[in-house]
Amino acid sequence: MDADLLLIFGFVLAILLIVLTFGTVAGNRSRAHKLQRLELEARIAEAKAGQAATGNTEHRQLEERIRVLERIATDGNHALASQIDELRDLHQIEDRTMPQGATR
Repeated sequence: MDADLLLIFGFVLAILLIVLTFGTVAGNRSRAHKLQRLELEARIAEAKAGQAATGNTEHRQLEERIRVLERIATDGNHALASQIDELRDLHQIEDRTMPQGATR
């Protein structure tokens, strides 16, 4: 009987070691996965914040242009030609100051 008990105890210890090892490995992988997911979420949040910042400046520029065009359309035609020329000059200046390869 003592030999059978020792054999059973050995099997129980072996199974326990296998389960604990598997649990440790699985826990480490789970933590690493969570860390990577949090890092990716942080990068996504940074990218969205940067995109929103550039989008806001472009949005403001478009709003300014729309206001000018609305003012031109609603005002009398007495200064219309000069305002259109000013807008063309502004557009040409922006094209010259824009770096090569940049798009609007």
